[in-house]
Amino acid sequence: MKLAIMQPYFFPYIGYWQLINAVDRFVLFDDAQYMRHGWVNRNRILKPGGGWQYVLVPLKKHAMTESIKSVQAHPDKKWEELIIGQLAHYKKKARYFDETNEMVREILYSNNEQSIAAINFATIKKLCAYLDIKKEIIVSSEQNLDYAEVSDAGEWALRIAEQMGAAEYINPAAGVDLFNREKFSSSNIKLSFFRSREIVYSQRGIFEPSLSIIDVLMFNGIEGTKGLLKNYSIETGDK
Repeated sequence: MKLAIMQPYFFPYIGYWQLINAVDRFVLFDDAQYMRHGWVNRNRILKPGGGWQYVLVPLKKHAMTESIKSVQAHPDKKWEELIIGQLAHYKKKARYFDETNEMVREILYSNNEQSIAAINFATIKKLCAYLDIKKEIIVSSEQNLDYAEVSDAGEWALRIAEQMGAAEYINPAAGVDLFNREKFSSSNIKLSFFRSREIVYSQRGIFEPSLSIIDVLMFNGIEGTKGLLKNYSIETGDK
C-alpha cells in the first residue's frame, strides 16, 4: 500500500491532488500544530489587474500551540460569499468560469463544519469526486495513532506509515532532507519522493504558478485538470 501524509490544506495547488492520485491511502495530518501563514486556512488565486490574492477562512482566536484539529473557523460565515465575490473577475477571461464557480459555490455552501480541518476534509473529498480521484482519504486524529516513538521531524511519517502497514511512503520532494532512508528501510517501508512537473496554462496574462486548484479548474475545466493529474514523477530517496 502506497501512503502519503499531508496537512489538510484549503483548496490546495494541483501538486497536492497529484500526490493524492499517486497513492492508495492519503492521510490528512490534523494532529500537527497549526502554523500561521501556511496553507491550512488560505490559498492563492489571480487578482484583477494582475498578480495574486488570498482566499481564506477567518479563524476564531486560538492558542499558538493549538493543533490543526482544534482550530475553529470564525462563526460569521460571510467569508464564503467573499470568496465567491473574489472569483467573479474570472468570468471575463476563464473559459470554465461557470463550471468552476458553481462547483466552488456548492462545496462552500454545503459545508456546515466548524473546524478548519473538517472544512478542508469535506472540500478535499468533494473535489476528489469531481476529479474522479478514487483514493482512500483519512484523518489522522480519527485513527488512534501512537506518536510516542517520534524523536524528530522525519519520524512522524515513519511512525504513521508503520502503524498503517504501508509498503511505500511518498513525500513531496521539497522535504527530502527531513528523512532518513535507512530508518524506513529497517521498517521495510520504501521511501520515495513526489515531484510535480512544470504545469503552465494560459491565464490571459503573465502566468502565476502554483495557484489554488480553483485557478487550474477555471482555465482547464474538470476534464482538462484530470489530464494534468499524472504530470509528475516519483523518485527514490537518497538518504
